[in-house]
Amino acid sequence: MTAADTDGTTATAPAASTSVPTSARGATPSAARRAKLAAIAQPVRPGPSTSAMARGLGKARESETVTLATPQLRLDIAPSLGGAITCFDWRGNGDAPTPIFRRAASVEVGADPNTLGCYPLVPYSNRIGGARFAFGGRSVDVPRTCPHEALPIHGDGWLQAWELVESDAVRATLVLDRSRARPYAYRATLSYALDDATLRIRLTVENAGRERMPFGLGLHPFLSRDEKTHLSAAASGLWLSDDDWLPVRHVQAPPAWQFGVAYPLPDTLVNHAFTDWSGHAAVVWPTRRLSLTIAANADYYVLYTPPGENFFCFEPVDHPINAVNLPGGADAHGMTVLGPGERLTREFRFTVARVGV
Repeated sequence: MTAADTDGTTATAPAASTSVPTSARGATPSAARRAKLAAIAQPVRPGPSTSAMARGLGKARESETVTLATPQLRLDIAPSLGGAITCFDWRGNGDAPTPIFRRAASVEVGADPNTLGCYPLVPYSNRIGGARFAFGGRSVDVPRTCPHEALPIHGDGWLQAWELVESDAVRATLVLDRSRARPYAYRATLSYALDDATLRIRLTVENAGRERMPFGLGLHPFLSRDEKTHLSAAASGLWLSDDDWLPVRHVQAPPAWQFGVAYPLPDTLVNHAFTDWSGHAAVVWPTRRLSLTIAANADYYVLYTPPGENFFCFEPVDHPINAVNLPGGADAHGMTVLGPGERLTREFRFTVARVGV
């Protein structure tokens, strides 16, 4: 089997490869967009190790964190807390540190991942209806991942302790071995890198099981929100959901939710998967005079706007909610079928800039 570019597709796992395999869905216009994104990736510059313990929360209950920094950005990562980001701040131009992702209220051992800044979604994103799906002529049962959730949600990578295998001043690599888990047996690699004002995140999953399975990847950032936060994230469609947040009908995005240009975030609750996304988005904070440009080799995003909160979630993902149970099956809705030893990679970029100055 041959390996292809980083377009979120499958390949037999090599001993040391930086490529990603050919899509199970075949060539699409979005694949061309993703190839362009991969083509402009640039290496980062190494520096000395800056692994440190988080301070101020009581040493007996601290989770170890790793700090990466450039003159413009600071990034704190907690490997034991799902490999999550606990701080992603802008500090360029002599400005006071300004949170881009919501700062974690706590990095104590056992902290709720949903109080952190961003965590990886692996081996699937969001909910699976009925906690099961049919695939390859068999019924696959999926265990619940959270006691307070009626359905399995976000896979289980966000709830595991990852191992830090490499770090320096601007890069960190984490790994997770879930090869004994069921029904998804997998290994994952999560890499963070800072390059000037850009955060690059690369997430890879390898099927470590004996059966072909549909896999999906994404990120779950909690972005800072104030009274004038604007979003631009053009997408032509979305899945309407029922009371259980499972999709029931695909429709064209209404005008208020098309986000073709920078548009104020809705004051009402939005919690939907948007489809046919271009892979590019922008968040603008006019009062802070800052912007965040997001790029990903993915065709979907989930937008969550809880009213009255100081955050919102813009989750770049490669499949909609409950993709495994939608008509046509998982691979018709963005997921990638991996055979034993095959890998899937997604890449995400977050670039911060000053605006209006």
